[in-house]
Amino acid sequence: MVGVMTLISRILGFIRDMVIARYFGADAATDAFFVAFRIPNFLRRLFAEGSFAQAFVPMLSDYRENSNREGLQSFLDRASGSLALIVLLASLVGVIASPVLILIFAPGFWSQAGQFDLSSAMLRITFPYLFFVTMTAFAGGILNAHGRFAIPALTPALLNVVMIAAALWLAPQMEVPVMALAWGVLLAGFAQLSLQVPALMAAGLLPRPRLALADADVRRLLKRMAPAIFGVSVTQVNLLVDTLIASFLMSGSVSWLYYSDRLVEFPLGVFGVAMGTAILPHLAKSHAKQDTSGFSHAMDWGLRWVLLIGLPATVGLMVLAEPLMSTLFQYDQFGSRDVVMAGRSLLTYSTGLVGFIAVKILASGFNARHDLTTPVRHGVYSMIANLVFCLILVYPMAKMELGHAALALSTALAALFNALLLLLKLLKDGVFMPKQGWFAFLARLLIANLGLGLLLAYFTADLPWQDWTAHARVARLMLWIAIGGLGYFATLGICGLRPAHLMLKEGA
Repeated sequence: MVGVMTLISRILGFIRDMVIARYFGADAATDAFFVAFRIPNFLRRLFAEGSFAQAFVPMLSDYRENSNREGLQSFLDRASGSLALIVLLASLVGVIASPVLILIFAPGFWSQAGQFDLSSAMLRITFPYLFFVTMTAFAGGILNAHGRFAIPALTPALLNVVMIAAALWLAPQMEVPVMALAWGVLLAGFAQLSLQVPALMAAGLLPRPRLALADADVRRLLKRMAPAIFGVSVTQVNLLVDTLIASFLMSGSVSWLYYSDRLVEFPLGVFGVAMGTAILPHLAKSHAKQDTSGFSHAMDWGLRWVLLIGLPATVGLMVLAEPLMSTLFQYDQFGSRDVVMAGRSLLTYSTGLVGFIAVKILASGFNARHDLTTPVRHGVYSMIANLVFCLILVYPMAKMELGHAALALSTALAALFNALLLLLKLLKDGVFMPKQGWFAFLARLLIANLGLGLLLAYFTADLPWQDWTAHARVARLMLWIAIGGLGYFATLGICGLRPAHLMLKEGA
């Protein structure tokens, strides 16, 4: 359910980005917007895409197991009122401090007064999105913990719908057209929160906000939030660092990185977020029941699916980097040079896809057991690694107009490093005990992914993607994605992989 709803949202997200690329291109103005958008979008990913649930759902599971309905409702009332006040104040501070935030996250804009002022003005409009997205995530956590996944998963689609409408209908009416996108972000936040209210009412779980900052359970939730969110969101922090450094590189670098990120976010959002959202309640329930075998088996199941989907997605993104950019974004203001440059950063960024997805699953294994410090500690190590990789790679690669690609590669390597640290810790603690059959599973994946890469590279390398019409590009891209997917799963089947090997059942 989460995967299907997220797929709808991601498709609309691509349409949104195609519209932005077509009407606004990749220049100083779009760089300014993407910086102003990166901050609230970063917050959306922290809260709305499962990270907030890492702190909230385990507490909610405990309440469901150990309290009655009245006790649960009282906790929701107290938590919602306290959280709303905090994020409302934080939003106000963000609006006032917008120029300072732009200076922090994109200091390279300081030398371009017009670009700096434009991005600061847009951030004042977009920053209140923090309030709406936080409360939306709070409502989504309640629904997810009670087995209602559809509405929270579909909610992000509203951001894309409203921004598309803003680009098409509001932008032509404004003196500075790109400002319409900022207003679209703010309006989308209101729409997303409004969508949750009927679902909560239908479930009989609509909070009646009450301020209770001194309440022990509320304070416990607030203390859990920061480390839980940071533990699974290091990649987003690293992307903010990339934006900061990219602001010093050639014009267009921020936009190229944004479009690369959007393509990697497609499989990460559709599959990684869906897996993390679905597995967390299962892990929290197993831990509450002290079912160590069920907990370990769920982790095993999740990691097998990470590789099963993440590896071919990585191969596809790497081999089809420029065809994807050309098909989705090469219209009007987004030219052939933009395709090449964005394709370079997509090639390097996609190498970390398995790490990005794995962190979602592995961090859930810690947070479901109320261990919040380990993901944070390893996340800090990952951030340090990202900075080291940037220092090593960006300067020499910038001389070859590959500085933005070096930033993407640094983030990808840091994500793989983070996932490896989390996995080793789970193995060391004996929390995750791999089931039999991993060697055969990895061998099948190796054969299937090698075949997929060779197939796509051989038959698509010399195709004139940029010379075709839009319809021809879409048709051929879909054809080769279908051929690659069928060939991949057919190879796995020939090698002996069966659906029963991937079921979340003991003994499967």
